[in-house]
Amino acid sequence: MEAHVQQLFVYGSLRSGFNHPAYAYISNHFELLGPAKVKGHLYDLGEYPAALPAEDDKYIIGELYQLKEEQEFSWAIGQIDDYEGVYPEPGEPALYRRDLATIYHAGGDTRAWIYWYNLPITGKPLIASGDVLEYLQQKK
Repeated sequence: MEAHVQQLFVYGSLRSGFNHPAYAYISNHFELLGPAKVKGHLYDLGEYPAALPAEDDKYIIGELYQLKEEQEFSWAIGQIDDYEGVYPEPGEPALYRRDLATIYHAGGDTRAWIYWYNLPITGKPLIASGDVLEYLQQKK
C-alpha cells in the first residue's frame, strides 16, 4: 500500500514561502494540502537545512503536498530525487534519502515521502523551532 503514497512533505527550499525556483516545479505537479509537521530535528547547513528523524516530541514544520496526476508519480518524484541529490555520481555520497514518514496535518495523520539528510551533521547548529523560514527571518 505504501508504495502508492502520492503525498510529499517539504520543509526547506521546496516550501511555498521560500520563493525558490524549484517551488515552481513543485506547484506544477503537486497540490498544496496545507501546513504540516513531522517528528524530527532540523539543522542549518548554511546553504540548506538538513532534517533527521527523531522519536522525541520535536517537530519539523513544513507543508504537505498531493501529486496532481497519479500516473506521473515516478517521473515527478524522480525530478525531486535528482534535485535533492538522492542518486549522486559514482563514488559520491547521497546527500538525502527519500523515505516514508508519519506526517501530522489538519486533515489527520498521514503517510508521505520526506527527504532525510544522509550525511553527518556534527557541529551544525540545531534549528530549535523546527521551522527554517522562521529561523532565516530571525537571522537577518
